[in-house]
Amino acid sequence: MKWTDIHQLAISLADAHPAVDPRYVNFVDLRDWVLALEDFNDDPGHCGEKILEAIQAAWIEEVE
Repeated sequence: MKWTDIHQLAISLADAHPAVDPRYVNFVDLRDWVLALEDFNDDPGHCGEKILEAIQAAWIEEVE
């Protein structure tokens, strides 16, 4: 997965952290958790706040 695979990242994060409410995840943890996903293989430096916001929003939608 890449940073641009927003919905797939959200699904993977929901699966990896089922007890976490994504509304309360800070961006530092979110970035670390994305980097720790087994299928993630993008450059860590290509991530910015807008991407993290989009991932968090998609994760919130996924769990609702």
